[in-house]
Amino acid sequence: MKAVVYERTGPPDVLQVREVEMPSPKKGEVIVKVAFSGVNPTDWKLRSGLTALGPLQFPQVVPNQDGSGTITAVGEGVDPNRVGQRVWIWEAAHQRPSGTAQEFTALPSDHAQELPDGVSFEVGASVGVPALTAHRCLTLAENGPRILDKGALEGFTVLVHGGAGAVGHAAIQLAHWAGARVITTVSSPEKAALATAAGADHIVNYKTQDVTNEISAIAKNGVDIVLEVAPIKNLELDRVILRPNGTIAIYANDGDQLTIPIRASMAPNLNYRFIMLYTIPTEAKQHAITGVNKALRDDVLKVGEENGLPLHFFTLDQTREAHIAVEKGITGKVLIKVNDN
Repeated sequence: MKAVVYERTGPPDVLQVREVEMPSPKKGEVIVKVAFSGVNPTDWKLRSGLTALGPLQFPQVVPNQDGSGTITAVGEGVDPNRVGQRVWIWEAAHQRPSGTAQEFTALPSDHAQELPDGVSFEVGASVGVPALTAHRCLTLAENGPRILDKGALEGFTVLVHGGAGAVGHAAIQLAHWAGARVITTVSSPEKAALATAAGADHIVNYKTQDVTNEISAIAKNGVDIVLEVAPIKNLELDRVILRPNGTIAIYANDGDQLTIPIRASMAPNLNYRFIMLYTIPTEAKQHAITGVNKALRDDVLKVGEENGLPLHFFTLDQTREAHIAVEKGITGKVLIKVNDN
């Protein structure tokens, strides 16, 4: 079968398309015929060696954590009725050498979650890292839910910085579905349109508006949860607009040093929470999978439609170009089409 592999970290040209042996399922595993491989920032960072997760762990690695496809075989201990099941894939390559940029992939059975009827393979390949990260961020409030469901965030005000990014867009969809009032910041009218279609109640263009004043006027009693992609740049803004006992969920960074004002944060009991999906507690990860599955069944998470992020398609032979597109910050979701399932 055809696979994309790399044997050392580095620029996109370390990615090579090769013929490799078909995988066989071990105990507790399934084999998935991959329809789409989803590309996220974490994938190019792992490939480049920039990630905090460490150096290359295996002699040869197939990239990309997310994907979708159809189960074609199961290993010992897995229900044989899963053969033929449509699935979405999460963390295929975490502490494993076998990601989704290949025609067939072997992975633990619970890393292949059933796709509800009517939910496309394109959606399935888009939910993993972005939606699970967004779910974790939205369930960190002290008095909030641990598993999202329809109406679970009624009465909450959520601020999503960067609402046209993959995590931000998923967060808007999930928060809106869960009943929160959603504010988001964007940098252009085009991105504002994407955020509005996803369910944002209020849009603030941080390039043309005074963000602090705009959000303070919208959320007069403060914001309960902030999803933060640029914590250094937005440190003072977040502190000012956050409600006492509110939570700043930091899932990305714009530098290595964040200097937090202690007394100004201590008096209102602000919570600064840092999130890396791969290392969150197992129970929290299972909560996120449960919540995302609920959202999929309710047809909440959209891509490539009127209320979804634009889709950008590449072939398996174009995996280098797909990684470059994500690294350059393309707006929308990058998918590698692998098989017709």
